[in-house]
Amino acid sequence: MRPREQAGSLCERIRAAGGEALLFPVIAVGPALDSAPLEDIVGRLDDFDLAFFVSPNAANYAMRFILPRRAWPATLKVATVGKGSERVLRGYGFEHVIAPADGFDSEAVIALPEFAAEAVAGRKVLILRGDGGRELLADTLRERGARVEYVTCYRRFCPDADPALLLQPVARGEVDGLLLTSSEGVRNLRQMLGAEGLAALLPVTVFATHPRIGAQAREAGFADIVETPAGDDGLMQALVNHFGWSLKQ
Repeated sequence: MRPREQAGSLCERIRAAGGEALLFPVIAVGPALDSAPLEDIVGRLDDFDLAFFVSPNAANYAMRFILPRRAWPATLKVATVGKGSERVLRGYGFEHVIAPADGFDSEAVIALPEFAAEAVAGRKVLILRGDGGRELLADTLRERGARVEYVTCYRRFCPDADPALLLQPVARGEVDGLLLTSSEGVRNLRQMLGAEGLAALLPVTVFATHPRIGAQAREAGFADIVETPAGDDGLMQALVNHFGWSLKQ
């Protein structure tokens, strides 16, 4: 249910463990409709002390735009949340990426010593993200004395996909689990399927990678919800435990 560009490795791991993967993305991503704010940031990167990337998409879209235009400032630290985002940034040559070892949300980030009040007071922080998102990180940093600026480097939107690609396998009894990795994806799923299509999907077990996602799924009408640890490793472990597969790395 995640964007198509990020689903390939997880699908491969599911197949390797003995399952079958049906790819039905409920979020699509693309470049920001207006590149002017990101173009402006390119010329002002040296003004910032810390750059935080909210997701792998934020890291990829930002770096693909910025690095052909200029070198990354040596003094500008990079931070993110989640192993996937961390791997993306390391792939662009960043040896030291500030990221929580455990936890995959804003709460885990603001608990890091690098985000404590004594570390960020008077500092200028750039948050690179999609169009919208939670405000907790920025609000907390401002409360701790940092100056925070956002820039939108990509957009998320609801895909235009044929619901039958999902509903026909469901009707044949071929779908045993539904993987939901974002609250926005749950809302898009409801929009894409409509009330009748969603009703056909409700008996399927949902695997949700965060309590907020599980709450959205319950609100949509799903009853059998397994809340998993975050990240692909946690999700795979939950699938293995539930279906009795053999976990292969």
